[in-house]
Amino acid sequence: MALTIGIVGLPNVGKSTLFNALTKNQVLAANYPFATIEPNIGVVPLPDERLDRLAKVFGSERIVPATVSFVDIAGLVRGASEGEGLGNKFLANIRESDAICQVVRAFQDDDVVHVDGKVDPAGDIETIETELVLADLQTLEKAVPRLEKEVKGRKTDKGVLDTALAAQRVLEEGRTLYAAGPAAGVDMEAATGLGLLTTKPFIYVFNLDEDQLTDDALKKQLAESVAPADAVFLNAKLEMDLMDMEPDEALEMLQGFGAEESGLNQLARKGFHTLGLQTYLTAGPKEARAWTIKQGWTAPQAAGVIHTDFQRGFIKAEIVSFEDLMEAGSMAAAKAAGKVRMEGKDYVMQDGDVVEFRFNV
Repeated sequence: MALTIGIVGLPNVGKSTLFNALTKNQVLAANYPFATIEPNIGVVPLPDERLDRLAKVFGSERIVPATVSFVDIAGLVRGASEGEGLGNKFLANIRESDAICQVVRAFQDDDVVHVDGKVDPAGDIETIETELVLADLQTLEKAVPRLEKEVKGRKTDKGVLDTALAAQRVLEEGRTLYAAGPAAGVDMEAATGLGLLTTKPFIYVFNLDEDQLTDDALKKQLAESVAPADAVFLNAKLEMDLMDMEPDEALEMLQGFGAEESGLNQLARKGFHTLGLQTYLTAGPKEARAWTIKQGWTAPQAAGVIHTDFQRGFIKAEIVSFEDLMEAGSMAAAKAAGKVRMEGKDYVMQDGDVVEFRFNV
């Protein structure tokens, strides 16, 4: 299953620089609004050191990691919900994403013009979220009268209308549904079905100066300002530099800033966490591969990600945990140690399960 994260933010906050680092591409990064006109899409591998170890055990010819698709959506400006800038088109691009990654500028640079004339992370977040909230309110202003008629005509369940009205109350208070909807009793699944942008999970990427990367007090303050959403702290230009370094050199540079992994790796992992995703693993002589599934999926559902026939004709799943397999050293040794299990249709998959599905079509 594909995971798509839309990268949004005001103009000149470092979105395209971040995207360049993510994809190792050279997307136009310019010091003026709307340097990105069409949404650039890049598919990025999810870092997973387990695959290297798995490939060694099975003698796999290649490694296929899980992936995250990032969409670089052009900078929103105040009034985007009313069509300012290129607003309507980019709101549509956001609607097609699974999650929203908002890049927030905290760095100071007189050579890079801020669209509002000053660096203000809280103000930037408010501007973007206000535009998304206003766009959702416009959606509901059209949807509610239609739903009222459909409920009267018994064409739509009243619960859908109740969800729309509850969502409208939250949005009228200037709050996103992702942040405030559950506590307000909004049926989030039903609200998502209404095409509301702010039901999508939010991740915040704070683009810092290099000296701010070691400022724990600042990072704590910024993280608390967006809680309970995930926050990632990085310097987009530094991430670009890391892409050109050998792994050992990159790690040494990161450790100089008190980090053990790049901000990009953190972003990919937190994207998975935010969307409630996990991976299971398969391996053989041809490839070692990670497959993306939702947390809580059963073995047949997981099999269906490989091919629908695997789900339709599911019989059993031969499963060993990654840790048990590594400890044993081989599948034969893991079986001899009683660590390999045969699971049926009700088995709930765990992150890192190494699986071979048995099916008959």
